[in-house]
Amino acid sequence: MVRFVPVTVVAIALGVFAGGVSVRAWNDHGHMLVAFVAYQQLSTVPAVKAKVDALIRLNPLIGDWDREVASLPVDMRPAALFAIAATWADIIKSDPAHHDDGTSGGNRPPPGQSAFANTGYSDTARHKYWHFIDTPFATDQTTLPAVPFPHTVERIPVLRKTLASPTATPALKSYDLVWLLHLVGDLHQPLHAVTRVNQSQPRGDDGGNGVRLCAMPCRDVLHLFWDGVLGNDTDPIGLLIDATAVKVPTGPDATNLDPAKWAAESFALARSEVYRQPIGPGAGPFTINAAYVQNAQRVAGERVALAAARLANILKNDLR
Repeated sequence: MVRFVPVTVVAIALGVFAGGVSVRAWNDHGHMLVAFVAYQQLSTVPAVKAKVDALIRLNPLIGDWDREVASLPVDMRPAALFAIAATWADIIKSDPAHHDDGTSGGNRPPPGQSAFANTGYSDTARHKYWHFIDTPFATDQTTLPAVPFPHTVERIPVLRKTLASPTATPALKSYDLVWLLHLVGDLHQPLHAVTRVNQSQPRGDDGGNGVRLCAMPCRDVLHLFWDGVLGNDTDPIGLLIDATAVKVPTGPDATNLDPAKWAAESFALARSEVYRQPIGPGAGPFTINAAYVQNAQRVAGERVALAAARLANILKNDLR
């Protein structure tokens, strides 16, 4: 659970929060920053912000979250709750009240219709396979595996349909909202849209999870590096300061709300910017250098800025 610093410390950063229009990502730090910045974009549509606030309060963990934000200024708490809610889809991965479904530790969809369920918080499956789309590419002549289905590109329109529905229950809208907050961020992480295939890994590298960055028993992998390339801080000071680093776009890219296009962007960036030297073919281990880190930070900043802008535009459109 995210821990917040005392109100006296947070108050120092309120001016930064009021003017911040940018983000970083994609671990808890990143998902929360995407949400913080997207929430700021709702200031021009108070009716939408009110709907969002009400839906977040229907999450089963709201009591815990209220205690987490109790030391914050009252007017900052809704944004903080919104940010925490963006991590809910990861929180349930370690929640014993939820369970893995499917195969490969829950990362591959189970057969049948349960993988497509959209019944709300009564569904205690973790649906880990909703977080990504494993679009394969090969570095040799290895046959490409099929893309598991459903995946995040399929899920996002389902979630949006619920939010826009005049008949869906508030409880279901709450469930779909917290999933949407998370998946929009996930799909902008290049390694959530790709799996690299070769003779030594014919089923793919699981979005870089099968690419080591150090020799065993070290467990550092490429995917986790990209998840946390822009930091791990989850307290308000860190979030608010980092939220000033990347400008949120307002042009046509920000209003592109097609998740298939987002996935194509991430896929192309994975091939050109993630699987580049010193990342070579196969499972590694590979040693990342300073130039690689700097480039990764640039790409990550641009992707999560788009995620925040697009998330805000989705909410403005679907909850108006």
